[in-house]
Amino acid sequence: MAAKKTDKQSESKLLKDKLFSSKKHAGLLMDKDEMKKCFDYCEEYKDFLGQAKIERQAAKFTVEAAKAHGYVPFEKGKKYKAGDKVYYLNRGKAVIFAHIGTKDVHEGVRLVAAHIDSPRLDLKQNPLFEQDEVAYFKTHYYGGIKKYQWPTVPLALHGVIVRADGEVIPVNIGDDEGDPVFVVTNLLPHLAQEQMKRASTEIVKGEELNIMIGSLPFRDDEASEKVKLFIMQLLNEKYGITEDDFVSAELDAVPAGKPRDIGFDRSLIGGYGHDDKVCAYTAFSALMDMDKTPEKTALVILADKEETGSDGVTGLKSAYLRYFINDLAACFKMDGYTVLSRSECLSADVNAAFDPTFPDVLERRNAAFINYGVCITKFTGARGKSGTSDASAEFMGKIRRIMNDAGVIWQTGELGRVDLGGGGTVAAYIANLDVDTIDIGVPVLCMHAPFEIVAKTDVYQTYKAFTAFMK
Repeated sequence: MAAKKTDKQSESKLLKDKLFSSKKHAGLLMDKDEMKKCFDYCEEYKDFLGQAKIERQAAKFTVEAAKAHGYVPFEKGKKYKAGDKVYYLNRGKAVIFAHIGTKDVHEGVRLVAAHIDSPRLDLKQNPLFEQDEVAYFKTHYYGGIKKYQWPTVPLALHGVIVRADGEVIPVNIGDDEGDPVFVVTNLLPHLAQEQMKRASTEIVKGEELNIMIGSLPFRDDEASEKVKLFIMQLLNEKYGITEDDFVSAELDAVPAGKPRDIGFDRSLIGGYGHDDKVCAYTAFSALMDMDKTPEKTALVILADKEETGSDGVTGLKSAYLRYFINDLAACFKMDGYTVLSRSECLSADVNAAFDPTFPDVLERRNAAFINYGVCITKFTGARGKSGTSDASAEFMGKIRRIMNDAGVIWQTGELGRVDLGGGGTVAAYIANLDVDTIDIGVPVLCMHAPFEIVAKTDVYQTYKAFTAFMK
């Protein structure tokens, strides 16, 4: 009897192994050589993440790196051939890179689209003020944040100021060794009884996100606003600006400091802006590392404005991607709409990782886990899938085959439980151009916080996924 029971158990195990879905931790599936490649690759990613705090810096970083790989500015009307590499820089804040393939573009192109903006605090148009002999900048938060997370975090200031004479002055202060940092203050617990009675969305109000920037006065007893005047004097000496020049400035306050490894095993990366620079870098580096000309023309799109809805001239609701495809198609005497209708796209964006401390917000069977590989998200949206493109079963099947054939470790996920979660990416805007599109990216813990967390194995598997798709 015991032998028969064992036989039945063996039979059921074989059947379960054949028929049941079985995902495993990437640490059990990757050998030592691949794990070393993974950790080495993530050092390169950390360098990018530390340098590209805002979209302007990400665009500049990638364009300079692309030039070193033989990419040149795209020229409308020029005749291109297989192997040519071009880029289009849109207003310094969004970029398209294209590697011309061996197949006719009439058969469509392979697109990977990520965004390079992240939640932050933007300075208002008239930001500088003095209150009780302390100088501050007024801010307007950008993207979806928990406002109470931003006080007491050391902040750096990045961006540009366009002076009245038209000169563009870059600003980058707070991240270099020896730089000062800035901060939003908060109440001590002893005096916060009334503050803590506020709703969580109002514990710190938007108009309370004022950045402390100085406290010393200009040495003149007759002057008013002496601290503001001293700060303005310093800024004039350093940048040659007056207060009116803030009107034509884009200055962003972001968490200061470099990305750091997390854990005794260094398996995780903590830092600002993983959403969505982790997908931007993995897509971009996959394109740069292509050692052969791809069959279909491969495009990587690094877009701006996703965190605020993708509107504006550098967001993917605008026409610049469609115009680029039209111009590229015209170089081969073809129609842009035909190229688009035969193209395929990976919307490269992150998804929420399951957090064991807060398990109730995700449905475990359909949640993404750290260290289980790149996450494929068939649909996004909210409630009844509102705002999603919802990829077809056929396209999902095709992506499955590409990932499996390339040995990519992957999983599926959704952004929260039904009727609770929801969110959007750029997928719908590209799908609306008649392009088969699906979301794919790295699972992230603490998304939209000043310090987000990703697993190195997931970063590397995402890089492998984009490589497999584009080549």
